[in-house]
Amino acid sequence: MRTLLLASSILLSAGSAMAQTPADPAVLTPERVFSSPALIGPVARGVSLSPDGQLVAFLRGREDDANVQDLWAAPTGEGEPYKLIDARALAPDAGELSEAEKARRERLRISARGVVDYAWDQQGRYILAPLEGDLFLATRADGSVRRLTETEADEIDAKVSPKGSYVSFVRDQNLYVQDLATGQETPITDDGRDLVTWATAEFIAQEEMKRFTGYWWSPDERYIALTRVDESPVDIVPRFEITGAGTTVVEQRYPKAGRPNAVVELYVRDLQSGDRIKVDLGDNTDIYLARVDWSNDGRTLYVQRQSRDQKRLDLLSVDPATGRSRVIVSQRADAWVDLNDDFHVLADGRFIWSNEDSGWRHLYLYDRNGRVVRPITRGVWPVKGLNGVNEQTGEVFFTASMRDGKELPIEQQLFRASLNRTEAPVAITPAGGWWNASVNAPGTAYVGNYSDPKTPPQSALYRMDGTRVRWIEENRLDADHPFAPYVSRLREPEFGTLQSHGETLVWRMQTPPDFDPSKKYPVVMQVYGGPGTGAGVQKSWQPATSQLLTEAGYIVFRLDNRGEGDRSQAFETSNYRQLGVVETQDQTMAAQWLKRQPFVDPERIAIMGWSYGGFMSLMTLTEPEAGLAGAMAGAAPTDWALYDTHYTERYMSTPQDNPEGYARTDVLPRLGDMTGRLLILHGMADDNVILPNATRVIDKLQEQSLPFEMMLYPGQRHGVRGDPRQLQQWRTYLDFLDRTIGTRSHDAQD
Repeated sequence: MRTLLLASSILLSAGSAMAQTPADPAVLTPERVFSSPALIGPVARGVSLSPDGQLVAFLRGREDDANVQDLWAAPTGEGEPYKLIDARALAPDAGELSEAEKARRERLRISARGVVDYAWDQQGRYILAPLEGDLFLATRADGSVRRLTETEADEIDAKVSPKGSYVSFVRDQNLYVQDLATGQETPITDDGRDLVTWATAEFIAQEEMKRFTGYWWSPDERYIALTRVDESPVDIVPRFEITGAGTTVVEQRYPKAGRPNAVVELYVRDLQSGDRIKVDLGDNTDIYLARVDWSNDGRTLYVQRQSRDQKRLDLLSVDPATGRSRVIVSQRADAWVDLNDDFHVLADGRFIWSNEDSGWRHLYLYDRNGRVVRPITRGVWPVKGLNGVNEQTGEVFFTASMRDGKELPIEQQLFRASLNRTEAPVAITPAGGWWNASVNAPGTAYVGNYSDPKTPPQSALYRMDGTRVRWIEENRLDADHPFAPYVSRLREPEFGTLQSHGETLVWRMQTPPDFDPSKKYPVVMQVYGGPGTGAGVQKSWQPATSQLLTEAGYIVFRLDNRGEGDRSQAFETSNYRQLGVVETQDQTMAAQWLKRQPFVDPERIAIMGWSYGGFMSLMTLTEPEAGLAGAMAGAAPTDWALYDTHYTERYMSTPQDNPEGYARTDVLPRLGDMTGRLLILHGMADDNVILPNATRVIDKLQEQSLPFEMMLYPGQRHGVRGDPRQLQQWRTYLDFLDRTIGTRSHDAQD
């Protein structure tokens, strides 16, 4: 389960259920939030440096429609950014995507159209961009763009080969390679059909393992490692995909907890000989293929193999010519071993990888046989991710939420450490906000993305000493910025901590624009709460929804409970075999703390969340000690036996092994303890948290004669897409809040 953020606006209370245009133009309205240009400003997405460091490419939403993206480029030296691929000019008709591409974009949480992805070759001569199901290639030398495919079927997961000789893609469950010099197209596989798919990440890999591809080129272009996925063992879960035009029955292969997964095999195709060699992944086929990487010389294939119970993660060294493998590193844990993207092979055959053996995620240097040479980082704080390596200078770059050697979860910076000795890391970026960074291959420059509560997202190119070379999108909050009319009423959030069972929990609170501490205000608690995601409480730019909530007169509060965010191993595993239990304890503690604040009306606190946050909203509403007045639960998993294998079994084991844990975290037995009003929301085509998660709750509430409210979204999957529907969604939210803890509820009490 990956975080799905609530992204829309909230209806302003005006004593009625419908929006009224406020007299004050500085008051943000939902209609403005869901129109173009986007209030967040010109944000560069998917920013990357060309391999030679001379050009920066990025995606930018159009001014006339922020949901359609074009591909832009900017020289790293002098010169202005320019549009490289105009999505509407090349593909003016946004036709229907294939089911495979729809599913892939759903897993990637891509809701935009136009250019949504692109890839460089390793020389930086070409940029490949999929556009509405076909492929386009931009040649950097002359700026020309040519169409590579024009077929009824979608070409998905397209890549330029490392040396720029070929373009590869998956079409109709098979892998193809196109020679860029001749245009000749060659099928690498031809037997992908029905329940067998080549070179594509299976549902579990995409949704839960953050592996979105099923094939990997060797650096010398001789080999392609590729998966073969057989879904025949997976249970069929009939899913009614209900749209405004009717109903389609989808025979979805959905691997529920405790049930069979797809069988995933790995092969290596030798493009010189044409041979296809099967990789030895061991005798047990009930495993997860987690990651695949090549050595720099292409002579070794590295495979991460995770056990079904996720307590063991093996690193295999594979001979691509024979498929023979050997285990060179094994990570083990009592609860589970987290997957990450920290594996990095050096030119001399040594490699960098992270583990949590110390209780915190840290980077280690290994020799080519898998023996630890030395720790690269250490301390009572976690590495968030390995960003890059400069082998010439012996520098390792990583992100972490740490300051002065102490954990600081609400901020994130880019740091420098040494490959050659274990020493205290040095911060490259300034403190005070939230940084993400993309370091180029040689480790000489990075693209830094920064925001804080008063600075919308900015992107710039930097040298590795932190010196800014040029802005990519400065996104200055000046008089011309789309958010400028509303900035005067932007309230900077307050941050603080609460203690729970020996752990420090962080929180964020934002008050209404005309906040008077002598008055009492209703509170909206926002929650995700689930494990396996980044922090929710950050010193970063907040979505416009937060200001719309405060404009409606609500205090907005969020707490990161135990199990949520990248913290210590003990913090993360506190919910093992009991999802929702410790999280509900912490949210209940937060509700009780809020009720003690002199500016909070203790009778008017509601909670809202989506996905795991929807589950947490239900759990907290049914906790008598929390005493909430209402909850808005979107796309909530209500019985973990209905959710998928990799996510659920990581935290809960299987229903067969942990029946008490599954029973304890089922929402149904708790419904009679609801302390306030409930609004259920769900997409009627959700292929992730399937609709029976909602209907079983609806049925139980009706059986017990308990009143509730419901909003279902025809055709929508695990999120509500498109401005009109999101506007309706948030109008529904505020109408519910207004009647539950807002103006009308208060008037009724008076």
